[in-house]
Amino acid sequence: MSASAIQELSARRVWDSRGNPTVEVEVRTGSGVIGRAIAPAGASRGTREAIDLRDGGPALQGMDVRKAVANVNTAIATALKGMSCEDQGGIDAALVALDGTPLKSGLGGNAMVATSLAVLHAAAAAKGVPLWRHVADLSGEVPSLPLPEVQIFGGGAHAGRRVDVQDFMVMVPGAGSFDEVLEVTSEIYRAAGSLMSAKGHSVGVADEGGWWPVFSNNEEALETLVRAIEATGEKPGERVVISLDIAASEFGSRGRYRLALEDRELDRDQMIDLLGRWIDSYPIVSIEDPLAEDDPEGTVAFTQAYGDRLQIIGDDYLVTNAELVASAAGAGACNAVLIKVNQAGTVSESIACMQEARRNGYRCIVSARSGETEDVSISHLAVGLNAGQLKVGSFTRSERMAKWNECLRIGDALGGSAFVGGAPLAGTWWARQSEGGST
Repeated sequence: MSASAIQELSARRVWDSRGNPTVEVEVRTGSGVIGRAIAPAGASRGTREAIDLRDGGPALQGMDVRKAVANVNTAIATALKGMSCEDQGGIDAALVALDGTPLKSGLGGNAMVATSLAVLHAAAAAKGVPLWRHVADLSGEVPSLPLPEVQIFGGGAHAGRRVDVQDFMVMVPGAGSFDEVLEVTSEIYRAAGSLMSAKGHSVGVADEGGWWPVFSNNEEALETLVRAIEATGEKPGERVVISLDIAASEFGSRGRYRLALEDRELDRDQMIDLLGRWIDSYPIVSIEDPLAEDDPEGTVAFTQAYGDRLQIIGDDYLVTNAELVASAAGAGACNAVLIKVNQAGTVSESIACMQEARRNGYRCIVSARSGETEDVSISHLAVGLNAGQLKVGSFTRSERMAKWNECLRIGDALGGSAFVGGAPLAGTWWARQSEGGST
């Protein structure tokens, strides 16, 4: 057996940041090196993304993963034993063929993504290089430190639907280094908590570490976020800007949008008008899933209206799928795609989606899920794929901070010049304003 050949492959049940079971896979090669990875899990999920295999039944609210673990320890281990861990494409193709379903429901998306990522780690270890370097070799990209997108207030499915919008985030494209981004973000995060406390609200955190929202309407969260930025001495729209994840599929369907917090329903045009008013009133440079995944007409209309001013990201709308990206680009929907490796199910499919996005001029953002772990694979993916942007949640909770801190370590290896800064936002109103052009 060759040094890079998979000698052993096994899975175990571990636990994610919501206390739910998930799958960890460990790969050992002929030379004795080990690769290990854990599958994340989302609460807000697109209908066309890879499906986690859960056991069902009364135990653990049906969320157990013993079937997925068994699939790794039997069918997957048998199929991959003897294959080279450096053949990522071949291994991922073998996983897809073995599963044989459109959405990975046979083996389980959780079993497959943990396996695919563990193989990636094993290959890097076998080559004796950092994971980000191995990813760059696979993708042919020049590695770079991404611009963070950090949640300040959580919402939607990540905060008991206390507000309708899922993420109120900040970006610091005007920073000179990754470390500076984190420092500025830390100050804003703490200022936001102080503003909430001053109103007499308790300041718990949502699933991704952002402050638990206590607002009378969705726009109040935006207003408070602007005040938090100002409280740190920053001028909103200069060094610091706002990003939103609307996650509209969570409250919209067939062109109708129910804002439960405000007890009102909007049609497609009214929803676009509402977001347009926010764009005009606040320093927003990025909006994710502004309309529902079953509302392509709305997404196209929104992109036509605002695509020259901001980044319009498809998450549930594109589910890290190269074919969907190509179709959306042809229709004029979105200008950016969120890359979630567990949406696709394998590393290779995620890279293929990013490559298709770039062929069509789309920006890319590597993203975590709301159910996360200490696994830092996505930090390395964002760097090695030269994604330009990284979204892992907020600035608290160790499963989030582990990923930001890993980027700092990678940055030390790469050198400060590897930070992309505001480059991923080229073409938005922020970039034109920074260059002294028309806004």
